[in-house]
Amino acid sequence: MSRDQYSFTNPVEQYARVEPPVQHQPMPGVQARMTPVPDLGEATYRGSGRLAGRKALITGGDSGIGGAVAIAFAREGADVVIVHLPAEQEDAAHILGHIEKAGRKGHAIAADITDAARCRALVAEAVGVLGGLDILVNNAGKQVAVEKIADLSDEQFELTFRTNVFANFWITKAALAHMSAGASIIST
Repeated sequence: MSRDQYSFTNPVEQYARVEPPVQHQPMPGVQARMTPVPDLGEATYRGSGRLAGRKALITGGDSGIGGAVAIAFAREGADVVIVHLPAEQEDAAHILGHIEKAGRKGHAIAADITDAARCRALVAEAVGVLGGLDILVNNAGKQVAVEKIADLSDEQFELTFRTNVFANFWITKAALAHMSAGASIIST
């Protein structure tokens, strides 16, 4: 069965059914240690120049959806800066390798986005590296599952909102000064 993005295939049959074992990692999880390792399109996605010359900043760009977006954007012709937690360096290096293999400029910023000043600084760093900013993808997120709301500490609740809500606000606010009409902001 072809996994080529240009072939017409039944999407139900296009991909293998995978039932990975339940896995536990301390936070933050590292994608490289998952079994099986998720498919981010490394071997299958072919770009066609849709983002030629664009400059993108992607939070949470080291793995999962953010990693897949970073690879796809690079293969579409964009230069990409990814933001990741310091503990996720291994995953970030993997994504940077694919960005550079696509012939694009790639840069990684290890940052805790729960701090407003750090969010402003990482936008400034990205703009400096890229020479501007056309696309912002607010993808980084945090969630800790608990059985009962009583088990969720005030500290964890605040950290979740600082990561998932406040950081989007701070990063978007800082990025807007560098984005012109027609630029894109994507928040997941």
